Amino acid sequence: MARPELRTRLRRARRDIDPRRRQAFEQRLAERLARHPLFRNARTLAAYLPVDGEVDPAPLVQRAWSLGKAVYLPVLVPFSENRLWFTRYEPHTVLVYNRFGIPEPEKAHRQRIAATALDLVLAPLVGFDSHGNRLGMGGGFYDRSFAFLRGRRCWRKPRLVGLAFECQRVARLRGKPWDVPLHGVVTEETLYLFGDP
Repeated sequence: MARPELRTRLRRARRDIDPRRRQAFEQRLAERLARHPLFRNARTLAAYLPVDGEVDPAPLVQRAWSLGKAVYLPVLVPFSENRLWFTRYEPHTVLVYNRFGIPEPEKAHRQRIAATALDLVLAPLVGFDSHGNRLGMGGGFYDRSFAFLRGRRCWRKPRLVGLAFECQRVARLRGKPWDVPLHGVVTEETLYLFGDP
């Protein structure tokens, strides 16, 4: 199946999850990841605010705040095409809508962090496979922002972990040369790890 058709099918599948089941799934996957060293050992992590049926990382963000971890949100870079900054996110952070209608911190330039300084990135996704390939919304923002990871011989930080529902898993995604693979994906059923743990 071509990527546009697959993207449409998987986006519909995640939107169609019953709200009560969705909340239970999100709690279950948050508990699963929160127990893992990937989360426990991270001091700085990036999350996102969900749109279009994406897994809501709020339970993980709340857990991170309670443990004194620094949480960051992706923000569109104003002067660079299809790249992200990561800006500090706290309970009182004022949010504004970006050009895609996604909320992001208002004063993004004041508390930025380099992508290389993050320990863990909770990544939204449309689909994934058992090899760590990620199907996103098609803009390439995460691939461009974390392209530096493709050139590394030893996997260092940040670790990219996708948050997904099992209905978003596919048998095989054909990767593109610019794709940045995930280190893992957590779902309501399990935590998939790919490559160097």
